[in-house]
Amino acid sequence: MDKLSAMRAFVKVCETGSFTAAAQAMGVPKSAVSKQVAWLEENLGVRLLNRTTRRSSITEVGQGFLERSRRILEDVTEAEAQATELQTRPGGRLRVTTPFSFGLLHLSQVLCDIATAYPELELDVTMTDRFVSLLDEGFDLAIRIGDLPDSNLIGRRIADTRLVLCASPAYFARAGTPQSPADLAQHNCLIYAREGRHDNWQFRDNGRDIAVLPRGNLRVNNGDALKMAALRGLGIAQLPVFLAGAELADRRLQPVLTDYERPPLAINAVYPHNRHLSAKVRVFVDELVKRFKGGAEPVLAGD
Repeated sequence: MDKLSAMRAFVKVCETGSFTAAAQAMGVPKSAVSKQVAWLEENLGVRLLNRTTRRSSITEVGQGFLERSRRILEDVTEAEAQATELQTRPGGRLRVTTPFSFGLLHLSQVLCDIATAYPELELDVTMTDRFVSLLDEGFDLAIRIGDLPDSNLIGRRIADTRLVLCASPAYFARAGTPQSPADLAQHNCLIYAREGRHDNWQFRDNGRDIAVLPRGNLRVNNGDALKMAALRGLGIAQLPVFLAGAELADRRLQPVLTDYERPPLAINAVYPHNRHLSAKVRVFVDELVKRFKGGAEPVLAGD
């Protein structure tokens, strides 16, 4: 039998003055209340109530137990209320990891706004281009760009972006402009290399997939460094619009091979299954969806 339930029955009998009134107040049979109080007395080895056919009176031992029971039940009720509030109102520590460039350019203002709106929420944000294991490293949420591998994580799309091949006007004036993906073999490509590897550059032409392995004299695992190298005229870089949108708009970087289809990249917030009901995760993700899908950052999708 549940001791807390038995304590509630005992307190209700004391407050109403009888088992019948307590049972009516609790919405249960009188026999159930009687059994709970009897079990409690047997468990404690003391008599808490003196019973008559009409009323029940509390014993001296029962009086002391009544006061303690009330305090315990009040503490339990308060704890339950606090736990419920934490499920609906964000609070506590939220560990987030995000790619460095995206975090710096597009999350900084959001982080400030969330911290202002929810002062009880402690944001712990790591900006890194390293792939982070949420479960192994204790993170609540990650921002991931591109296809998501099969995993036990929940993903929610917050925005889309595009990859654009681009270089400075000075580079194209010196080296010429590629007219097809195959021409890239004759150009210096600036390569994004993560964890010692770099990926093919993908194109689609009339339903045909084309993959080019870029080659060049600079590999780096940070998009800002690639953009700087492209602006300096070192070569052609593949950059997301969320990173190079301003430079493309003012023509400091010029796009090439725009006739070839480039599928959009999804920007996702991912989190473990056991975080999906957490108020702090829900508030954070909802704010990202509202900001980016609502058009607050039009540079994400490009023109």
